[in-house]
Amino acid sequence: MAFMLPHLHTAFSVEQAVVNAGDRLVCVRFGMDYDPNCMQMDEIIYSCFEEIKGFCDIYLVDIREVPEFNKIYDLQDPVTVMFFFRKKPILIDSDRGNNKKLNWVMSDKREFMDLLRVVCRGAEEG
Repeated sequence: MAFMLPHLHTAFSVEQAVVNAGDRLVCVRFGMDYDPNCMQMDEIIYSCFEEIKGFCDIYLVDIREVPEFNKIYDLQDPVTVMFFFRKKPILIDSDRGNNKKLNWVMSDKREFMDLLRVVCRGAEEG
């Protein structure tokens, strides 16, 4: 379902999506579109898209096409999900290491929706 979600094809477009979001949450899935882990995560994201489009912008970025962020955000995993609010990455305490990104596939739609609600609430509260 990656083809149904908005893709960003340049570093400039990624930066603009984050900078121009204002008070909206931005979720960016970095990875390789045809990697099985990315495809699974994209399915989960797509299943939530209609429910979250009112408060969260979702974008997919293929790290082979836009390699500029690989070093900045240490994008070495098959799938990485990051959240941004007011131009800054959201820190997430997941007890799995780096707290600026999630580098595993969510188990289902409910887990992703719960995470989005917590991230959104935390972003709004500061």
